[in-house]
Amino acid sequence: MSTAAPAAADAGGVVASASERIGPFIEDRVWFDRPAIAVAPALLGSWLVHDTPQGRIAGRIVETEAYAGPEDLASHSARGRTPRNAVMFGDPGHLYVYLIYGIHHCLNVVAGPATKPEAVLIRGVAIVIGGELAQKYRGSRVPRERLAAGPGNVAAAFAIDRHLNGHDLLATPVRIAHGEAPSEIRTRPRVGVAYAGSWADLPYRFLIADDTDDSRP
Repeated sequence: MSTAAPAAADAGGVVASASERIGPFIEDRVWFDRPAIAVAPALLGSWLVHDTPQGRIAGRIVETEAYAGPEDLASHSARGRTPRNAVMFGDPGHLYVYLIYGIHHCLNVVAGPATKPEAVLIRGVAIVIGGELAQKYRGSRVPRERLAAGPGNVAAAFAIDRHLNGHDLLATPVRIAHGEAPSEIRTRPRVGVAYAGSWADLPYRFLIADDTDDSRP
């Protein structure tokens, strides 16, 4: 039986509304064991939760991108298995964390089916719990709604780096919990993949419509 994450107040004392409470954690790997193109929209409205040594940071996932297997020229798995992307070739339901430009970490949820190397990039999260802690990681000048807008900002706000690469999302400290499904989802081409030819034009980017925490329209 799934265990619901306890409702909590933000570090600033703001209590999440009924529609913004964390649902049961996903405890069945089967949920992740499907193509990225199915997992990506299903993650919208779900919760990303990191129980750090300093406290919990949690928020609703509002933007994702799907990366299919080796046939998808925008996917890291199109280059074959390497030490960097090896997690993609393992079981679904793990974190794939990589560094870009030598500065920013990006976090992905490994999908399936089975060990087909597919993954979903988390591009935007609306932080509801642990906002002050996330603000500390991101800097005092960053507006609250932009704390986790953009993939590098998601990892920074949630204190996720390469040390959590390969982490099993069925266990602490980082987990995915069920949330309220969005009423409207919009699709767009993925960002920064012009090199992928016709794959660059596919609507594999998923956003909760009109959410201010999306990385861009």
